[in-house]
Amino acid sequence: RRDRRRARSNACGMRECAAILMAMTLGFAMPASPATAADAPLDTTWLDRAWDFDRPAESEARFRAELGTLPRGSAASLELSTQLARAQGLQRNFDAAHATLDAVEQALPGKPERVAVRYLLERGRVFNSSRQPDKAVSLFKDALTLARAAREDFLAIDAAHMLGIAAPAEEGLKWNLEAVAMTERTSDARARRWLASLYNNIGWTYHERGDYASALGYFEKAVPAWEARGDPRGVRIARWTVARAYRSLGRHDDALMIQRQLEAEGAAANAPDGYVYEELGELLLAKGERTAAQPNFARAFELLGGDAGLRANEPERLSRLRRLGGIE
Repeated sequence: RRDRRRARSNACGMRECAAILMAMTLGFAMPASPATAADAPLDTTWLDRAWDFDRPAESEARFRAELGTLPRGSAASLELSTQLARAQGLQRNFDAAHATLDAVEQALPGKPERVAVRYLLERGRVFNSSRQPDKAVSLFKDALTLARAAREDFLAIDAAHMLGIAAPAEEGLKWNLEAVAMTERTSDARARRWLASLYNNIGWTYHERGDYASALGYFEKAVPAWEARGDPRGVRIARWTVARAYRSLGRHDDALMIQRQLEAEGAAANAPDGYVYEELGELLLAKGERTAAQPNFARAFELLGGDAGLRANEPERLSRLRRLGGIE
């Protein structure tokens, strides 16, 4: 995406001044001259293709290979290094991720604003993934301020969306709704792709509050949004969330119909989904069909038991799957 910069005068508004102060703190340039090869942006079309969030180790390998082709210390190489740190964080290699970001931080002086925005975003994501949301929130707020001042819409929406995840519960919905408003205002086609994720996140915020009808409404809006993105995996997850809201609303047969469709699609693609089997078990259990539920719980544990994130953050969930699956 073309690098866009705002012309600045000596006077500035509150957010613009805050961004300039952040720039001075991080020590990177606020360039007014045309971009050079050294500060050309990362190819985001390539980046979108290279990312596989389900397989972060494979993404990390692709990023390392691509880094070997980029000029050392260039803006694009630093941007890509932040994504390398993100892949490391997704593998729960938090120390390695921080070390990667430390190297980026040292190279920030003289680089365009978007590089620092990516640095702030990924440092915040590593803190949030390692269960330190208090440290993450301030970084996401700085990233949002700086991205807005730089007119980097995609990154600004990313920052607001992360605030919706990391901020205290009473603030999360506000930030998600703000991110939706930003997405609806932008003329950047890539930035508008955020709508699908935002609808999902807002749905979960309502679900966690016990407002299942509102959650369902947003989950249903997410399905066509993922379809418009041409993301089959996103569409499947969106359908799963609709069924999950149906379960919370007591619509067990409607939920079962969707989950069984997802089970059949996963089997046909040789890509079984542990979360689908978990839901099938929960739905059958809710209907009083404990015997039928047991093999679904067992299959769910088989598929999810090795998930490092679940082992670290939800061990009781895995224990329940194991117990209800009759696994010794």
